[in-house]
Amino acid sequence: MSRSIISTPNAPQAIGTYSQAVKCGNTVYVSGQIPLDPKTGELLTGDMELQIKRVFENLKAIINAAGGEFSHVAKLNVFLTDLSHFTAVNKIMSEYFQQPYPARAAIGVAALPKGAAVEMDCVVEL
Repeated sequence: MSRSIISTPNAPQAIGTYSQAVKCGNTVYVSGQIPLDPKTGELLTGDMELQIKRVFENLKAIINAAGGEFSHVAKLNVFLTDLSHFTAVNKIMSEYFQQPYPARAAIGVAALPKGAAVEMDCVVEL
């Protein structure tokens, strides 16, 4: 099976010992994305909807760099430090995805990297 690293300047660079994504055959494993601005590297704070949109834009840039689009996402994982924001995730997700929607998990966590309030990762089948 072929394996390649996916990287794009249109999403935040990795802040640890990982790649933005790894493609194995036709499957792309996208690393967790938090609401970092890819141009400044700064964490978005404040308006939760803007934070969620930033995360989806970061995912989109990586998925596009791999040759895919949101319709190719098979599984999406959402991590929130406050599950009361789940309604906002659903609302904004509907702006990026159309039916049939991917499988998804939403997990409440105590903390995320850099103090982020939301993180998402996904698996894409090209």
